[in-house]
Amino acid sequence: MYRDWVEIMLVLEFKIYGKSSQFKAVNEAIRTAQFIRNRCIRFWMDNSKVNKYDLNKYCAVLAKQFPFANELNSMARQASAERAWSSINRFFDNCKKGIPGKKGFPQFQKDCRSVEYKTSGWKLAADKKSITFTDKKNIGRLKLKGTRDLNFYSIDQIKRVRLIRRADGVSVQFCVDVDRSESLESSGNTIGLDVGLKEYYTDSEGVMIENPKFLRKGEKVLKRSQKRVSRKVKGSNNRRKARQILGLRHLKISRQRKDHAVKLARCVVTSNDIVAYEDLRIKNMAKNHCLAKSINDASWYQFRVWIEYFGKVFGRITISVNPQYTSQECSSCGEVVKKALSTRTHVCKCGCVLDRDHNAARNILSRGLGTVGHIGTFGLEPSNALGEDTATHAGATLLEQVTS
Repeated sequence: MYRDWVEIMLVLEFKIYGKSSQFKAVNEAIRTAQFIRNRCIRFWMDNSKVNKYDLNKYCAVLAKQFPFANELNSMARQASAERAWSSINRFFDNCKKGIPGKKGFPQFQKDCRSVEYKTSGWKLAADKKSITFTDKKNIGRLKLKGTRDLNFYSIDQIKRVRLIRRADGVSVQFCVDVDRSESLESSGNTIGLDVGLKEYYTDSEGVMIENPKFLRKGEKVLKRSQKRVSRKVKGSNNRRKARQILGLRHLKISRQRKDHAVKLARCVVTSNDIVAYEDLRIKNMAKNHCLAKSINDASWYQFRVWIEYFGKVFGRITISVNPQYTSQECSSCGEVVKKALSTRTHVCKCGCVLDRDHNAARNILSRGLGTVGHIGTFGLEPSNALGEDTATHAGATLLEQVTS
C-alpha cells in the first residue's frame, strides 16, 4: 500500500554567462515561444474539437509559414503548444467543477519570460559546466554557474531544459527525473499548525514563529524605486534601467519568501511524524482589501506546498484540515466560544485559558489525528505508517487517500 520511494521531478537552476549577442538570441527564442503559444490559442478559438495532438501538428504548419518559427527546435515548439493546451485544459476543468466567478478563459501572453526545450536542441559539455543550444536561433555555448553538480545525474534523466529571463539576468533550469527519498528515525512527535499574520504560525505546543514580513520591511525601498521609474520618460534608457532596479528589488523579496518557507517547512517535517495544517482558501481570503497585502506577504500557500513536498521526501504524514471553527471551539471541552477577530485570548467556562492561535492549533492537530487515529500517533513505524505520496485530507482514510 505504501512506497519506500517517491518519484519527484527535481529542478536544478544555474546562472548562465555569455556574450550580448547570445542573450539577444535567447530573447528571440523566448519571443518565438510566445508567438507559437498565442497562435495555438487562436487556432483553438477558431476551430472546434481541437485537442492536444492537433496543436502539436499545428506547430509544423507554423514552422512552414514563418521562417523565424522554423529556427526554433521542433520539441521547443511542441513545448509551447503544450503550454497553450495546459491553459485550455485548466479552463475546461474549472467549467466542469462549476467554480464560481471567472473560469480562467485562455488569454494571449504579452510578456513571456521563458522557453522550454525537451530532450533535443541542447547538448551538455563533457564536464557539464556549459551547455550548447543546437537549433537555428544561434544561442550557442553558454557557461553554467551554480552550487549544484550535474555530474550526479545522467543525460537520460534530464527531461526538460528551460531558459528563464529574470531581473538579474538569464538562468537555465534542468528538470531531472529522480527517485528522491530520505529515511529518518521516528521522532514520536505530532504537531498542528495555525498560520497567522501576527505570528507566521503557532503550533499545538504553543511555540510561535515570528512573521518576517519581507514586503513590509522592503516597502520603503520599493516605493522609492517605483518613484524613480515614474519620473523617467517612457521609452528612454534611464526608465529601462530604473525598471530593472525595481525588478531586482521585487526579485529579492520573492527569493526571501521562498527561502524562509523552504527552511521552515523542512524543519517542521523532519522533527515531526505527523503534521496537520489548515486547508485554507487563500485566493478567497485575499479578496479582503484590508488584509490582502499582508496575506500575500505571508505566502502561506508556498509554505504548505513545501510541507507536502518534504512530507513525500522524508516519508512523513501531512494532513490538511478543514479550518472551520478551529478558533471558536475549545480544545479542552469542545464547547463553541464565539469571539471576534480582535479577541486574542480563548477563555472557556471549563477553565481553559489559551492564546487564540494556540487553541486553534490544538484543534487542528486533534482533527488531523482523528483521520489517522487507527494507526497510532506515537512510535510510528516507517514500514506501516509513513511514506504515502499525497497529503491526507481529514475525513478520508489513509487507504482511500493513497489509492485514489
